[in-house]
Amino acid sequence: MTVQEGEKAPDFSLPTNGEGSFSLSEQKGKALVLFFYPKDDTSGCTKEATEFSIRKPDFDALNVSIIGMSPDPVKKHDKFIDKYNLDVALASDEEKTTLSAYGVWVEKSMYGRKYMGVERSTFLIDKDGTIVKAWRKVKVPGHVDAVLEAAREL
Repeated sequence: MTVQEGEKAPDFSLPTNGEGSFSLSEQKGKALVLFFYPKDDTSGCTKEATEFSIRKPDFDALNVSIIGMSPDPVKKHDKFIDKYNLDVALASDEEKTTLSAYGVWVEKSMYGRKYMGVERSTFLIDKDGTIVKAWRKVKVPGHVDAVLEAAREL
Protein backbone atom coordinates (compact mmCIF):
# COMPACT_ATOMS: atom_id res chain seq x y z
CA MET A 1 0.00 0.00 0.00
CA THR A 2 1.22 3.47 -0.78
CA VAL A 3 -0.22 6.96 -0.67
CA GLN A 4 -0.22 9.50 -3.48
CA GLU A 5 -0.29 13.26 -3.78
CA GLY A 6 -3.85 14.55 -3.55
CA GLU A 7 -4.95 11.81 -1.13
CA LYS A 8 -5.81 12.23 2.52
CA ALA A 9 -2.80 11.41 4.69
CA PRO A 10 -3.34 8.28 6.81
CA ASP A 11 -3.95 9.27 10.42
CA PHE A 12 -1.66 8.01 13.14
CA SER A 13 -0.96 8.52 16.80
CA LEU A 14 2.49 7.50 18.04
CA PRO A 15 4.86 8.08 20.95
CA THR A 16 7.63 10.62 20.45
CA ASN A 17 10.87 11.62 22.07
CA GLY A 18 10.68 13.22 25.49
CA GLU A 19 7.77 11.01 26.57
CA GLY A 20 5.50 12.87 24.17
CA SER A 21 2.99 11.74 21.61
CA PHE A 22 1.91 12.95 18.19
CA SER A 23 -1.38 12.50 16.41
CA LEU A 24 -1.90 13.66 12.84
CA SER A 25 -5.61 14.31 13.46
CA GLU A 26 -4.64 16.84 16.17
CA GLN A 27 -2.71 18.87 13.57
CA LYS A 28 -5.81 20.16 11.76
CA GLY A 29 -5.29 23.74 10.70
CA LYS A 30 -1.51 23.38 10.52
CA ALA A 31 0.59 21.99 7.68
CA LEU A 32 3.12 19.24 8.39
CA VAL A 33 6.36 17.89 7.02
CA LEU A 34 6.49 14.16 7.79
CA PHE A 35 9.87 12.65 7.03
CA PHE A 36 10.54 8.92 7.27
CA TYR A 37 14.10 7.77 7.81
CA PRO A 38 15.70 4.35 8.32
CA LYS A 39 17.70 4.56 11.55
CA ASP A 40 18.82 6.94 14.29
CA ASP A 41 22.50 7.90 14.46
CA THR A 42 23.51 6.85 10.94
CA SER A 43 25.23 9.28 8.60
CA GLY A 44 22.41 10.05 6.14
CA CYS A 45 19.71 10.09 8.80
CA THR A 46 21.78 12.34 11.05
CA LYS A 47 22.41 14.78 8.21
CA GLU A 48 18.73 14.87 7.28
CA ALA A 49 17.49 15.38 10.86
CA THR A 50 20.18 18.02 11.49
CA GLU A 51 19.22 19.94 8.34
CA PHE A 52 15.52 19.89 9.26
CA SER A 53 16.50 21.14 12.75
CA ILE A 54 18.60 23.98 11.32
CA ARG A 55 15.77 25.06 8.99
CA LYS A 56 13.01 24.61 11.60
CA PRO A 57 12.66 28.38 12.19
CA ASP A 58 11.94 28.83 8.46
CA PHE A 59 9.21 26.17 8.61
CA ASP A 60 7.86 27.66 11.87
CA ALA A 61 7.53 31.04 10.13
CA LEU A 62 5.29 29.33 7.56
CA ASN A 63 3.22 27.63 10.31
CA VAL A 64 4.48 24.21 9.18
CA SER A 65 5.33 21.56 11.78
CA ILE A 66 8.04 18.95 11.25
CA ILE A 67 8.15 15.41 12.55
CA GLY A 68 10.48 12.56 11.69
CA MET A 69 9.61 8.89 12.01
CA SER A 70 11.53 5.63 12.14
CA PRO A 71 10.99 2.21 13.69
CA ASP A 72 13.56 2.99 16.40
CA PRO A 73 12.28 3.01 20.01
CA VAL A 74 11.63 6.29 21.81
CA LYS A 75 14.65 5.88 24.11
CA LYS A 76 16.89 5.67 21.05
CA HIS A 77 15.24 8.83 19.66
CA ASP A 78 15.98 10.62 22.94
CA LYS A 79 19.68 9.70 22.74
CA PHE A 80 19.83 10.70 19.05
CA ILE A 81 18.28 14.11 19.78
CA ASP A 82 20.59 14.73 22.75
CA LYS A 83 23.71 13.65 20.88
CA TYR A 84 23.09 15.97 17.89
CA ASN A 85 21.04 18.70 19.63
CA LEU A 86 18.15 18.13 17.22
CA ASP A 87 15.18 20.49 17.27
CA VAL A 88 12.56 18.27 15.59
CA ALA A 89 10.17 15.76 17.13
CA LEU A 90 10.80 12.09 16.33
CA ALA A 91 7.99 9.54 16.39
CA SER A 92 8.56 5.86 17.06
CA ASP A 93 6.71 3.31 14.91
CA GLU A 94 8.09 0.05 16.27
CA GLU A 95 5.03 -1.85 14.99
CA LYS A 96 5.59 -0.34 11.50
CA THR A 97 1.87 0.31 10.99
CA THR A 98 2.29 3.95 9.93
CA LEU A 99 5.40 3.13 7.91
CA SER A 100 3.34 0.53 6.06
CA ALA A 101 0.32 2.84 5.63
CA TYR A 102 2.51 5.40 3.86
CA GLY A 103 4.19 2.72 1.75
CA VAL A 104 7.69 3.36 3.06
CA TRP A 105 8.26 -0.02 4.78
CA VAL A 106 9.65 -1.83 1.75
CA GLU A 107 11.88 -4.66 0.66
CA LYS A 108 15.42 -3.42 0.16
CA SER A 109 18.54 -5.07 -1.14
CA MET A 110 22.17 -4.60 -0.17
CA TYR A 111 25.05 -6.74 -1.43
CA GLY A 112 22.54 -9.24 -2.79
CA ARG A 113 20.79 -9.64 0.57
CA LYS A 114 17.10 -8.73 0.72
CA TYR A 115 15.59 -7.25 3.88
CA MET A 116 12.74 -5.00 5.01
CA GLY A 117 13.52 -1.40 5.83
CA VAL A 118 12.41 2.21 5.59
CA GLU A 119 12.61 3.92 2.21
CA ARG A 120 13.70 7.49 3.01
CA SER A 121 10.63 9.55 2.08
CA THR A 122 9.04 12.89 2.94
CA PHE A 123 5.43 14.01 2.71
CA LEU A 124 4.16 17.58 2.82
CA ILE A 125 0.65 17.53 4.27
CA ASP A 126 -1.54 20.64 4.10
CA LYS A 127 -3.64 22.03 6.92
CA ASP A 128 -6.62 19.95 5.76
CA GLY A 129 -4.68 16.67 5.97
CA THR A 130 -4.11 16.20 2.24
CA ILE A 131 -0.74 15.10 0.86
CA VAL A 132 0.31 17.94 -1.44
CA LYS A 133 3.82 16.70 -2.21
CA ALA A 134 5.60 13.36 -1.80
CA TRP A 135 9.32 12.72 -2.16
CA ARG A 136 10.36 9.07 -2.34
CA LYS A 137 13.81 7.50 -2.37
CA VAL A 138 15.14 10.78 -1.01
CA LYS A 139 18.76 11.76 -1.44
CA VAL A 140 19.65 14.02 1.49
CA PRO A 141 21.75 16.77 -0.17
CA GLY A 142 19.44 19.66 -1.08
CA HIS A 143 16.31 17.83 0.08
CA VAL A 144 15.37 20.10 3.00
CA ASP A 145 15.63 23.15 0.74
CA ALA A 146 13.27 21.51 -1.78
CA VAL A 147 10.76 20.72 0.98
CA LEU A 148 10.96 24.29 2.31
CA GLU A 149 10.36 25.67 -1.18
CA ALA A 150 7.26 23.48 -1.56
CA ALA A 151 6.05 24.57 1.90
CA ARG A 152 6.31 28.20 0.83
CA GLU A 153 3.84 27.45 -1.97
CA LEU A 154 1.10 26.26 0.43
